[in-house]
Amino acid sequence: MVASPVPPRVESSGPPPATGWVPTGALGRAVLLTGLLLIAGVLLGRVDLVVLAAPFALGTAYALRRRPTVLPQVWISGDDGHLVEGGELTATVTVGNPDQLEYDVAVVRSRISPWLRVERATIAGATAASGARSAAVAERPFATAVPTAAAVDLELTGTALRWGRHPVGPAGARVAVAQGLLVSRAVITEPSRVRVYPKTEPFDAVEAMPRAAGLVGAHHSRRPGEGGELAGVRVFAPGDRLRRIDWRVSLRARQLHVAATLSDRDAEVVVLLDVLAEAGRSGGVSGAASVLDTTVRAAAAIAEHYLHRGDRVSMLEYGPAARRLRPATGRRQYLTVLEWLLEVRAESSPHEPYDQVFGPQVLSADALVVVLTPLLDERSAQMLARLARSGRFVVAVDTLPADLAPPKDRGWAEVAYRLWRLDRDTMIGQLREHGVPVVRWAGAGSLDEVLRDVARLATAPRVGR
Repeated sequence: MVASPVPPRVESSGPPPATGWVPTGALGRAVLLTGLLLIAGVLLGRVDLVVLAAPFALGTAYALRRRPTVLPQVWISGDDGHLVEGGELTATVTVGNPDQLEYDVAVVRSRISPWLRVERATIAGATAASGARSAAVAERPFATAVPTAAAVDLELTGTALRWGRHPVGPAGARVAVAQGLLVSRAVITEPSRVRVYPKTEPFDAVEAMPRAAGLVGAHHSRRPGEGGELAGVRVFAPGDRLRRIDWRVSLRARQLHVAATLSDRDAEVVVLLDVLAEAGRSGGVSGAASVLDTTVRAAAAIAEHYLHRGDRVSMLEYGPAARRLRPATGRRQYLTVLEWLLEVRAESSPHEPYDQVFGPQVLSADALVVVLTPLLDERSAQMLARLARSGRFVVAVDTLPADLAPPKDRGWAEVAYRLWRLDRDTMIGQLREHGVPVVRWAGAGSLDEVLRDVARLATAPRVGR
């Protein structure tokens, strides 16, 4: 616990200060004992009882000579840095004393998300540690004194276990003043959201891209232009640059020849997240991964890879919300993608979201569409087939956990699970027959072979009608 000056403006909710302080049981007992001794001394004519009541009366009057005018203030400050799954979490619950009267005791207590494991809590130089549960540290009450016009901090340190926006709080505090004769009502502050970004799994893909349509980038197109890929040697023509002259060929042919190159183009990558269903149980960054965990982490890794290469990346949700993120490039787009992924939620819907997601002029004809789907809903397979029939370059990434355990219920549950597995394998085979490659996400190199096949199909001649 570190004492610091109270900020000039801190808002706290609650009733007016006059109704925020109540007498404690100690004040009631002191008044009752003083009154009984005085009454008994007067009725019995005993001066010793009056003398015995004098310390209680004087002590109570001295303690209440100054009364608090305002309630304590509580606020929460979280870690504003780039916190990733498995990173160190730092949060602070602060109790401020804006009054001119010192708080004898301040009791602080805070709730915290189960995905934020608090391992150490420090207050007034004391440290409590626990690696089993966050509640063992964060949700226990802590007591300390608060000086006049100052603030004290309850520092929480731990580990962020899973991506998302996790609450720290609400936090509450009650203080006692006037030597424990007055206590404030519980002052509760709103929780603070801590942003935990997904941990990007290592991912690398080949340079093969179906069609590179931009003006600049790292992919080689089939169009001649300024680039680094050699396309051949041709006769010098007006407009060619002198630095392109191939002097060996020119001296041998006794005519100027230049080296022709292919232009470098960027590509548009659309990462489509199927959020119609969720399966598996999330165990955090070091445990088992659910469908949503695999989807979000794979999307972050794919976006980071292609944005690093200078490509345009956009995000789409296949679900009732139909959220979109416009295509862009650069580090700013990567940070926007991470913020966008924090809001991903699995939502079931009885309606077909295809027309809502893929409206007119949403997808470019040359874009590579990477669909992250567990293939738990028939509408997902139908969506993939419709994209393939429309001429899009589609790659389906299976995000269903490979170690998904069958149900342990009695009866026909295990048989039904096997039948569902067979039906799902048949559906995947039908998608491959329709030209939709389906590959399981496995980190680095997961999409290399599939991207080569898609790029080979894109460059193959098509039969005209």
